[in-house]
Amino acid sequence: MNQKKPSSLSTSSSEPLSSSEPDDESEGGPRYTAPALEKGLDILEALADSATGYTLNELAQKVGRKVSEIFRMAVTLERRGFVQVDENDRYALTLRMFELAHRQQPLKSLVSAALPLLRELANRSRQSCHLAMYQGGRVVVIAQVESPERWSFGLKVGVMMGLTDTSSGHVLLAFRDEIDRARMLGTHIRVEGEQDIDPGELFAILREVRERGHAAMPSRQIRGITNIAFPVMGAADHVIAAINVPHLERIDQKVGPDLVQVREIVASIAARLSALMGASGYNDNE
Repeated sequence: MNQKKPSSLSTSSSEPLSSSEPDDESEGGPRYTAPALEKGLDILEALADSATGYTLNELAQKVGRKVSEIFRMAVTLERRGFVQVDENDRYALTLRMFELAHRQQPLKSLVSAALPLLRELANRSRQSCHLAMYQGGRVVVIAQVESPERWSFGLKVGVMMGLTDTSSGHVLLAFRDEIDRARMLGTHIRVEGEQDIDPGELFAILREVRERGHAAMPSRQIRGITNIAFPVMGAADHVIAAINVPHLERIDQKVGPDLVQVREIVASIAARLSALMGASGYNDNE
Protein backbone atom coordinates (compact mmCIF):
# COMPACT_ATOMS: atom_id res chain seq x y z
CA MET A 1 0.00 0.00 0.00
CA ASN A 2 1.40 3.33 -0.97
CA GLN A 3 1.74 5.76 1.89
CA LYS A 4 0.49 9.28 1.31
CA LYS A 5 3.05 12.02 1.64
CA PRO A 6 2.16 14.75 4.12
CA SER A 7 0.68 17.82 2.52
CA SER A 8 2.76 21.00 2.38
CA LEU A 9 2.53 23.25 5.39
CA SER A 10 1.09 26.71 4.85
CA THR A 11 0.43 29.79 6.97
CA SER A 12 -1.45 32.99 6.48
CA SER A 13 1.83 34.87 6.69
CA SER A 14 4.21 35.27 3.81
CA GLU A 15 7.07 34.60 6.19
CA PRO A 16 8.53 31.06 6.11
CA LEU A 17 7.90 28.77 9.04
CA SER A 18 10.53 29.21 11.69
CA SER A 19 12.53 26.26 12.87
CA SER A 20 15.12 25.96 15.58
CA GLU A 21 16.76 23.14 13.66
CA PRO A 22 19.22 23.63 10.78
CA ASP A 23 17.90 23.83 7.25
CA ASP A 24 19.68 21.11 5.26
CA GLU A 25 17.84 21.57 1.99
CA SER A 26 20.80 23.23 0.32
CA GLU A 27 22.89 20.11 1.00
CA GLY A 28 20.29 17.69 -0.28
CA GLY A 29 18.97 16.93 3.20
CA PRO A 30 15.44 17.25 4.55
CA ARG A 31 13.84 20.68 4.78
CA TYR A 32 13.22 20.37 8.52
CA THR A 33 15.00 18.10 10.97
CA ALA A 34 14.43 17.09 14.58
CA PRO A 35 17.75 15.72 15.89
CA ALA A 36 16.41 14.83 19.34
CA LEU A 37 13.52 12.88 17.85
CA GLU A 38 15.87 11.11 15.45
CA LYS A 39 18.08 10.06 18.37
CA GLY A 40 15.07 8.57 20.13
CA LEU A 41 13.95 6.72 17.01
CA ASP A 42 17.50 5.44 16.45
CA ILE A 43 17.50 4.04 20.00
CA LEU A 44 14.10 2.36 19.60
CA GLU A 45 15.05 0.82 16.25
CA ALA A 46 18.36 -0.47 17.63
CA LEU A 47 16.71 -2.04 20.67
CA ALA A 48 14.05 -3.63 18.47
CA ASP A 49 16.81 -5.64 16.78
CA SER A 50 18.14 -7.09 20.05
CA ALA A 51 16.65 -9.85 22.16
CA THR A 52 18.97 -9.17 25.12
CA GLY A 53 19.26 -5.39 24.99
CA TYR A 54 22.36 -3.19 25.17
CA THR A 55 24.34 -1.33 27.78
CA LEU A 56 24.49 2.41 27.23
CA ASN A 57 28.00 2.09 25.75
CA GLU A 58 26.86 -0.69 23.39
CA LEU A 59 23.78 1.28 22.44
CA ALA A 60 25.86 4.35 21.65
CA GLN A 61 28.11 2.27 19.39
CA LYS A 62 25.08 0.69 17.74
CA VAL A 63 23.54 4.04 16.78
CA GLY A 64 26.88 5.67 15.97
CA ARG A 65 26.72 8.36 18.68
CA LYS A 66 28.50 9.28 21.90
CA VAL A 67 27.07 8.19 25.24
CA SER A 68 26.65 11.85 26.20
CA GLU A 69 24.48 12.36 23.11
CA ILE A 70 21.97 9.63 23.92
CA PHE A 71 22.00 9.53 27.74
CA ARG A 72 19.14 11.98 28.34
CA MET A 73 17.11 10.45 25.52
CA ALA A 74 17.53 6.94 26.97
CA VAL A 75 16.51 8.16 30.43
CA THR A 76 13.44 9.89 28.98
CA LEU A 77 12.41 6.76 27.08
CA GLU A 78 12.76 4.75 30.30
CA ARG A 79 10.69 7.29 32.24
CA ARG A 80 7.96 7.18 29.59
CA GLY A 81 7.89 3.38 29.73
CA PHE A 82 9.25 2.62 26.26
CA VAL A 83 12.46 0.99 27.54
CA GLN A 84 13.48 -0.74 30.74
CA VAL A 85 16.86 -1.20 32.43
CA ASP A 86 17.78 -4.46 34.16
CA GLU A 87 20.14 -5.13 37.06
CA ASN A 88 23.07 -5.28 34.62
CA ASP A 89 22.28 -1.80 33.25
CA ARG A 90 21.12 -3.23 29.95
CA TYR A 91 18.43 -1.31 28.09
CA ALA A 92 15.63 -3.25 26.38
CA LEU A 93 12.29 -2.43 24.83
CA THR A 94 9.09 -2.84 26.79
CA LEU A 95 5.76 -3.66 25.13
CA ARG A 96 4.74 0.00 25.27
CA MET A 97 4.83 0.49 21.48
CA PHE A 98 2.96 -2.75 20.98
CA GLU A 99 0.30 -1.55 23.42
CA LEU A 100 -0.01 1.72 21.52
CA ALA A 101 -0.38 -0.16 18.25
CA HIS A 102 -3.20 -2.17 19.79
CA ARG A 103 -5.17 1.01 20.31
CA GLN A 104 -5.61 1.29 16.57
CA GLN A 105 -9.18 0.38 15.75
CA PRO A 106 -8.44 -2.04 12.85
CA LEU A 107 -6.04 -4.05 15.01
CA LYS A 108 -8.38 -3.99 18.00
CA SER A 109 -11.22 -5.21 15.81
CA LEU A 110 -9.10 -8.03 14.38
CA VAL A 111 -7.92 -9.25 17.79
CA SER A 112 -11.42 -8.97 19.29
CA ALA A 113 -12.91 -11.01 16.47
CA ALA A 114 -10.06 -13.53 16.47
CA LEU A 115 -9.81 -14.43 20.16
CA PRO A 116 -13.09 -16.41 20.45
CA LEU A 117 -12.18 -18.33 17.29
CA LEU A 118 -8.64 -18.97 18.51
CA ARG A 119 -10.05 -20.38 21.75
CA GLU A 120 -12.32 -22.65 19.72
CA LEU A 121 -9.34 -23.69 17.59
CA ALA A 122 -7.24 -24.53 20.66
CA ASN A 123 -10.04 -26.57 22.21
CA ARG A 124 -10.86 -28.49 19.03
CA SER A 125 -7.26 -29.15 17.98
CA ARG A 126 -5.88 -29.61 21.53
CA GLN A 127 -2.98 -27.40 20.40
CA SER A 128 -1.81 -23.86 21.09
CA CYS A 129 -2.36 -21.31 18.33
CA HIS A 130 -1.52 -17.73 17.53
CA LEU A 131 -2.38 -14.91 15.15
CA ALA A 132 0.45 -13.01 13.48
CA MET A 133 0.78 -9.94 11.27
CA TYR A 134 3.49 -8.33 9.17
CA GLN A 135 4.89 -5.22 10.84
CA GLY A 136 8.00 -3.23 10.00
CA GLY A 137 9.95 -5.92 8.19
CA ARG A 138 9.13 -8.72 10.62
CA VAL A 139 6.23 -10.87 11.79
CA VAL A 140 4.66 -10.04 15.16
CA VAL A 141 2.35 -12.20 17.27
CA ILE A 142 -0.76 -10.16 18.10
CA ALA A 143 -2.89 -12.82 19.83
CA GLN A 144 -2.25 -16.26 21.32
CA VAL A 145 -4.22 -19.01 23.07
CA GLU A 146 -2.68 -21.89 25.01
CA SER A 147 -3.54 -25.55 24.46
CA PRO A 148 -5.97 -27.00 27.02
CA GLU A 149 -3.65 -29.99 27.42
CA ARG A 150 -1.22 -30.49 30.32
CA TRP A 151 1.62 -29.09 28.24
CA SER A 152 1.82 -26.84 25.24
CA PHE A 153 4.11 -24.83 23.03
CA GLY A 154 3.15 -21.26 22.27
CA LEU A 155 4.60 -17.89 21.34
CA LYS A 156 4.11 -14.87 23.56
CA VAL A 157 2.07 -11.91 22.35
CA GLY A 158 4.41 -9.23 21.04
CA VAL A 159 7.14 -11.66 19.99
CA MET A 160 8.84 -10.84 16.69
CA MET A 161 9.42 -13.69 14.23
CA GLY A 162 11.36 -14.01 11.01
CA LEU A 163 9.65 -13.13 7.77
CA THR A 164 11.45 -15.61 5.51
CA ASP A 165 11.94 -18.71 7.70
CA THR A 166 8.54 -19.13 9.38
CA SER A 167 5.26 -20.53 8.11
CA SER A 168 3.44 -17.36 9.19
CA GLY A 169 5.90 -15.26 7.23
CA HIS A 170 5.49 -17.51 4.19
CA VAL A 171 1.71 -17.11 4.30
CA LEU A 172 1.93 -13.33 4.69
CA LEU A 173 4.31 -13.13 1.73
CA ALA A 174 2.62 -15.71 -0.50
CA PHE A 175 -0.79 -14.07 -0.53
CA ARG A 176 0.43 -10.55 -1.36
CA ASP A 177 0.81 -9.22 -4.87
CA GLU A 178 4.29 -8.89 -6.39
CA ILE A 179 4.64 -5.21 -5.52
CA ASP A 180 3.71 -5.69 -1.86
CA ARG A 181 5.90 -8.78 -1.63
CA ALA A 182 8.91 -6.92 -3.03
CA ARG A 183 8.31 -4.05 -0.59
CA MET A 184 8.07 -6.44 2.36
CA LEU A 185 11.27 -8.23 1.40
CA GLY A 186 12.99 -4.91 0.72
CA THR A 187 12.28 -3.72 4.27
CA HIS A 188 12.93 -7.12 5.86
CA ILE A 189 14.66 -6.91 9.26
CA ARG A 190 16.23 -10.12 10.52
CA VAL A 191 15.35 -11.32 14.01
CA GLU A 192 17.73 -13.14 16.31
CA GLY A 193 18.40 -16.66 15.02
CA GLU A 194 16.66 -16.13 11.68
CA GLN A 195 18.12 -18.51 9.14
CA ASP A 196 19.36 -17.57 5.69
CA ILE A 197 17.29 -18.77 2.77
CA ASP A 198 18.15 -18.69 -0.90
CA PRO A 199 15.78 -16.36 -2.81
CA GLY A 200 15.07 -19.07 -5.36
CA GLU A 201 14.13 -21.52 -2.60
CA LEU A 202 11.96 -18.90 -0.91
CA PHE A 203 10.00 -18.10 -4.06
CA ALA A 204 9.48 -21.81 -4.72
CA ILE A 205 8.09 -22.20 -1.19
CA LEU A 206 5.79 -19.20 -1.64
CA ARG A 207 4.51 -20.57 -4.94
CA GLU A 208 3.70 -23.90 -3.26
CA VAL A 209 1.96 -22.11 -0.37
CA ARG A 210 -0.24 -20.20 -2.81
CA GLU A 211 -1.13 -23.39 -4.68
CA ARG A 212 -2.02 -25.29 -1.50
CA GLY A 213 -3.72 -22.34 0.17
CA HIS A 214 -1.68 -22.72 3.35
CA ALA A 215 1.77 -23.45 4.75
CA ALA A 216 2.75 -26.67 6.51
CA MET A 217 6.35 -27.30 7.46
CA PRO A 218 8.60 -28.53 10.26
CA SER A 219 9.71 -25.64 12.43
CA ARG A 220 13.09 -24.19 11.50
CA GLN A 221 13.57 -23.08 15.10
CA ILE A 222 12.37 -25.94 17.35
CA ARG A 223 12.68 -29.69 16.71
CA GLY A 224 9.48 -31.71 16.94
CA ILE A 225 7.15 -28.86 15.93
CA THR A 226 5.15 -28.86 12.69
CA ASN A 227 3.72 -25.45 11.85
CA ILE A 228 0.38 -25.19 10.08
CA ALA A 229 -0.53 -21.67 8.94
CA PHE A 230 -3.49 -20.31 6.99
CA PRO A 231 -4.10 -16.77 5.75
CA VAL A 232 -6.73 -14.47 7.19
CA MET A 233 -8.13 -12.38 4.35
CA GLY A 234 -9.75 -8.97 4.68
CA ALA A 235 -11.59 -6.52 2.46
CA ALA A 236 -10.63 -6.76 -1.22
CA ASP A 237 -9.34 -10.24 -0.34
CA HIS A 238 -5.94 -8.99 0.86
CA VAL A 239 -4.13 -11.10 3.44
CA ILE A 240 -4.07 -9.27 6.77
CA ALA A 241 -2.83 -11.96 9.15
CA ALA A 242 -1.88 -15.60 9.54
CA ILE A 243 -3.30 -18.18 11.94
CA ASN A 244 -0.63 -20.65 13.01
CA VAL A 245 -0.75 -23.87 15.00
CA PRO A 246 2.69 -25.12 16.19
CA HIS A 247 1.62 -28.76 16.28
CA LEU A 248 3.01 -31.09 18.95
CA GLU A 249 2.53 -34.80 18.29
CA ARG A 250 1.59 -36.91 21.30
CA ILE A 251 3.09 -40.40 21.42
CA ASP A 252 1.35 -41.71 24.54
CA GLN A 253 -2.05 -43.41 24.69
CA LYS A 254 -4.00 -40.13 24.62
CA VAL A 255 -5.62 -39.86 21.19
CA GLY A 256 -6.18 -36.41 19.72
CA PRO A 257 -6.64 -34.81 16.32
CA ASP A 258 -3.85 -35.70 13.91
CA LEU A 259 -2.10 -33.32 11.53
CA VAL A 260 -4.69 -33.73 8.78
CA GLN A 261 -7.57 -33.09 11.19
CA VAL A 262 -5.82 -30.08 12.72
CA ARG A 263 -5.21 -28.64 9.26
CA GLU A 264 -8.93 -28.92 8.49
CA ILE A 265 -9.82 -27.19 11.76
CA VAL A 266 -7.38 -24.34 11.10
CA ALA A 267 -8.74 -23.93 7.56
CA SER A 268 -12.29 -23.64 8.90
CA ILE A 269 -11.35 -21.11 11.59
CA ALA A 270 -9.33 -19.02 9.13
CA ALA A 271 -12.24 -18.95 6.69
CA ARG A 272 -14.66 -17.83 9.40
CA LEU A 273 -12.34 -15.09 10.64
CA SER A 274 -11.77 -13.94 7.06
CA ALA A 275 -15.51 -13.62 6.57
CA LEU A 276 -15.74 -11.50 9.73
CA MET A 277 -12.96 -9.28 8.37
CA GLY A 278 -14.87 -8.59 5.16
CA ALA A 279 -13.35 -11.09 2.75
CA SER A 280 -15.72 -11.77 -0.14
CA GLY A 281 -14.40 -15.26 -0.71
CA TYR A 282 -11.86 -17.65 0.66
CA ASN A 283 -9.43 -19.67 -1.42
CA ASP A 284 -9.30 -23.07 0.26
CA ASN A 285 -7.33 -25.35 -2.03
CA GLU A 286 -7.69 -28.48 0.00
